Amino acid sequence: MKMEYVAIFLFSVFISSVSQIILKKSALKTYESKIKEYLNPYVITAYSIFLISSFITMMAYKGVPLSAGPILEATGYIWVTLLGALILKEKVSPVKLCGLAVIIAGIVVFNLG
Repeated sequence: MKMEYVAIFLFSVFISSVSQIILKKSALKTYESKIKEYLNPYVITAYSIFLISSFITMMAYKGVPLSAGPILEATGYIWVTLLGALILKEKVSPVKLCGLAVIIAGIVVFNLG
């Protein structure tokens, strides 16, 4: 596994997580019509970032084994939780922290083997 491709993959996961936060911000707003609910700058930006993230992920798979993809993708849960707490002021419950600990443990175990 080439580390530069792992870094590219993790960057892709990070920007995908940012996109999810943007979509959540959009969902928290009230719109005057259904069309504006789906065609507004937040949603268009978020889905554009998702598209870019998909292309970056495909590029990263040149040096990342297919079996490592889901493990690296799991870091998205960590990013979404952190960004949600920082940007959206969401509370991180003890249950979420336990879940994140299990994800981190899984990533560590995968990398040990």
